[in-house]
Amino acid sequence: MAAPLIEPVARLIESFARLPGIGPKTAQRLTYHLLRTPETEARTLAAALIAVREQVVFCERCFNISDAPLCPICRDPARDQVRLCVVEEPLDVLALERTGEFRGLYHVLHGAISPIDGIGPERLKVRDLLDRADAAKRDGHPFEEVIIATNPTLEGEATAMYLAERLDVAVGSVTRIARGIPVGGDLEYADEVTLIRALQGRRAV
Repeated sequence: MAAPLIEPVARLIESFARLPGIGPKTAQRLTYHLLRTPETEARTLAAALIAVREQVVFCERCFNISDAPLCPICRDPARDQVRLCVVEEPLDVLALERTGEFRGLYHVLHGAISPIDGIGPERLKVRDLLDRADAAKRDGHPFEEVIIATNPTLEGEATAMYLAERLDVAVGSVTRIARGIPVGGDLEYADEVTLIRALQGRRAV
């Protein structure tokens, strides 16, 4: 019979196991790694976790991660103000920025439409995107192009089609990134060359 875990260790394993991509075995390895490391390293990790919760917010305009009401990309006047790239998650912004290919603005949906999971447009930042496009048109500076860079999954494709139908009247053109990304893959795991080809080969929806 296995010896029962003491409560703090069990609680930490359980907390790690709730993180995406971490199973019970990995959660145990992380926990025992922290038990063996110097106390300063564990305290540094704890402080970093607290700082993320206390100091990081979502940009009021594009909903990317930020340390201020507007993220560095939205604050940068050198960015192309008439091109907007729509992605599912903040990690997708990081992936696209690594390529250096896109110099416009972003809008982060925080997910994709998935009826089977009960996720409709109202649970995403879709209304904010449509309002943003409408406001730009009213101000006389409509987006010349909106690139829909949702993941090439069933949910991502459904989201792209939904957005294309509703953005068409407010923007110059709506394009979709080309299939340089393998079907079923995520942007954050794609290499720079694949992402560049996907951006260069985008097409009208």
